[in-house]
Formats: sequence, structure tokens, C-alpha cells
Amino acid sequence: MTAPSYFLGVDGGGTKTEFVCIDGTGAVIARQIEGTTYHLQVGLDGAVRAIEAGIAGICAQVDIAPAALTFAFFGLPALGEDNAIDPLLDESCGRLLGHDRYRCGNDMICGWAGSLACADGINLVAGTGSIGYGERQGRAARSGGWGEVFGDEGSAYWIAIQGLNAFTRMSDGRLPKGPLHDAFRRRLGLENDLDICARVMGEQGLARDEIAGLAPIVAEAAAAGDPAAIRIHDLAAEELAAIAEALRAELGFGADEDVPLSWSGGVLANDASIRARLEARLRQVGPYRFVAPLHSPAYGAALYAAHKVGVTPA
Repeated sequence: MTAPSYFLGVDGGGTKTEFVCIDGTGAVIARQIEGTTYHLQVGLDGAVRAIEAGIAGICAQVDIAPAALTFAFFGLPALGEDNAIDPLLDESCGRLLGHDRYRCGNDMICGWAGSLACADGINLVAGTGSIGYGERQGRAARSGGWGEVFGDEGSAYWIAIQGLNAFTRMSDGRLPKGPLHDAFRRRLGLENDLDICARVMGEQGLARDEIAGLAPIVAEAAAAGDPAAIRIHDLAAEELAAIAEALRAELGFGADEDVPLSWSGGVLANDASIRARLEARLRQVGPYRFVAPLHSPAYGAALYAAHKVGVTPA
């Protein structure tokens, strides 16, 4: 009798980490949610604890030991960007599994593998952070994803920061006050506009994912016709389009070649306004075929694990 196959996919993110286990047919047999594995936010130990809890939860649901997992793929945020931390994360995943049938990569791969089912094309991620990843004829490339301090353009964090900046400008007279100003006051419960400084940056201030959680305030203001909020959404779409165009060139797509493009992350999945702006922008610069995501990034991670050993689930 042939032993059953179990493929574990791990989609790490700035807010949460999702673990999905599929069998050889592609059926989901276990799913687990843990906290963020973004080591720049929770440290190496915090990331490893989340991975350990996720593996334990999946194995408990399936009633197997980690040794029974056929292959695992860990898509982890910021992996590949720190040659001191990367090998420690990789070693930790192997230690927790107890075998070497796994691969670690950046979580951008999860979005591409899920959205396009591991087929050639480009996937744009715009969640807490932002990044683009694509593959074509065995060649892979990334663009964006430089982190929230000086990058991650078009992400929820970036949108929220632009919104906070617009709020301050409205407060002190550098911009006319619009719906965005009132929206931030309501959401953050501000009695005085200057209270926003302590609310966001003070001792009890907001973490990265909590700041990203303010992006819907900008969406609310844009829907209400606020010019500053609309401009932020326009800029977000332009930035994400630039990522797509950089990948198109790097992967060698011809000027007239149709490029499959999909998306993942809350900004593009949940905000039709920004997605429509992005599609309009890309239609101006080249032939893109917009593909609604086929699977979630977490399922994509499990699918990628299967593909790494030559299995294509039905």
C-alpha cells in the first residue's frame, strides 16, 4: 500500500501566518492560523514560536508526526533579506520538522503560487507590506518589498502613512479639511488633533500591523470624495503598476506578449477602488491579462510544496 502524501504550506505575513496541509489530490485536510512570523516585528524567537505552534497544530489535526509530512514550504516575510537571520530561520524549520524535506522562501512565492496555481505570470502582493513576484519559463524575479521604512509602496501600511500625513496637513492648514480628517478623528477617538502623535507613536502606540489597519480610513474618505484620499489611492495604483512593469521587463515578456497578472493581500483583494485604478493604469502601458486569484496564498504554499517534488494535485 502506498503511503499517503501530505504537503504543508506556510504563508507568513505581517499580521498572521496561515498553515495549510493538502493531500496528493489537492484536498485541504488541515488548516491552522498563528501570529505573524515577521521577524523584524517579533524577533527570531517569536517567528520560530509561531512556526512551531503551526506545525504542531497541523500534525495534531491530521494525527501524524512531522516526519510523515512529504514536503513543506515555508513562505516567510523578509526572508532573503538578512544573511544572518535567514540561515537561522531555515535551520529552525528543519529542526522543527525533524527532516530535510522542505524549502524556505519569501512569502511572495505563496501569493504567486496560489493566485496563478504555479503557472507563468506575475502576482502583486499588497497587504500589510507590498511586493511583486513572477516566474516565466523557469526564470523568477521580484520587485518592491523593501520594507516599511523606505519602501512597501502601495501597501496598507504605506496607504495609512500617507493618510496620516494628509491628516496632519489638514489639521494645521496645509491642506483643506475633507472627509479624511473627520474619519481619522472618529476612528482614533481624538479629542485634539495633536493627540494623534501619542496615539500612533507613543509608549502605547501602534505596531506595524495596527498602522496598516488604518488604511480602510483612507478608503472610506476616498469613497466620500476626499481629494487627498483619492490621490493616495491613485499613487498606490501607480506604484503597484510600476512593480508589475519592472517584473514584466525582468522576466523577458515581449512588448506585445500577453502577461497573466493576479494579486493577493487585503489591499487588492478587498479594495475594488485601488484594483480598478491599477488595471486602468496597466492597460495604458502593455497587454496584461488580469486573472482573479485561483487559490489563497496559504493553499498556494502547499501547492508549491507538492510541485517541488514533482506532484501536480488534480
